[in-house]
Amino acid sequence: MKTGAKMNNIIEINDITAPELDVYARTSEVQLLRYYEPKPGIFIAESPKVIERALNAGYEPHSFLVEHKDLEGEAKELLEHYPEVPVYTAEYDVLVGMTGYALARGMLCAMKRRQLPSIEEICQNTSRIAILENVVNPTNIGAIFRSAAALHMDAVLLTGGCSNPLYRRAARVSMGTVFQIPWTYFDKKASWPEDGMKAIQNLGFKTVAMALREDSYSIDDPKLLAEEKLAVILGTEGDGLASQTIAACDYTVMIPMSHGVDSLNVAAASAVAFWELGRRR
Repeated sequence: MKTGAKMNNIIEINDITAPELDVYARTSEVQLLRYYEPKPGIFIAESPKVIERALNAGYEPHSFLVEHKDLEGEAKELLEHYPEVPVYTAEYDVLVGMTGYALARGMLCAMKRRQLPSIEEICQNTSRIAILENVVNPTNIGAIFRSAAALHMDAVLLTGGCSNPLYRRAARVSMGTVFQIPWTYFDKKASWPEDGMKAIQNLGFKTVAMALREDSYSIDDPKLLAEEKLAVILGTEGDGLASQTIAACDYTVMIPMSHGVDSLNVAAASAVAFWELGRRR
């Protein structure tokens, strides 16, 4: 590799098999997650907006990967703040061939993960939180986070079966809101729903299962809106919440629907639930 003339951290890609490019080309999301195990690993942020929000949230860049034309475009101002961080660059076709996908807005950034806070830390001074149970699709995770940040949720908690919010697609679909709303996973040693639900209820939250049950409360029931602290729980794509989770909740809520439609995608359902239950009256 050779260094460009304008900034000494701009590095032209001449060999896509170079080991410093492995994080972009030959390392899976799970491998990145475990990159520095047992310490937190690495994640890939995509697009200038998502990268900027991650940096503003205090995440540390490991390196950048930028399409040639974007060095003088959207990426330029952002890169000027990090003159010591390597910026690998090439033409569009080279980057697509290396990564296997088209870069959104021509830019990626490998960033260092941080230690996740505890449930107790996340829930301090909160009144409305979302809990995701085994939501495995990164696109749905990203869309739910975007809705949670926009529609009055104070934090998001995830069970161990959920896709990681910092996976590239999840963070991109969220438009970087995964860096704006606090989140964490339930402790791996804690069972769900038994231990996890107990921990939430011990913090003073009433739990709301979003589920298709005929004996459900209406989503605009005044009793729900009057609760001081609510945890809105959404289940996995397809099967929804586990029956044990529903049984352990204080309320079961169903979104009323028309035209014979019996359910919504979990991301769409989350937006409705957050809008209705995120507002206290």
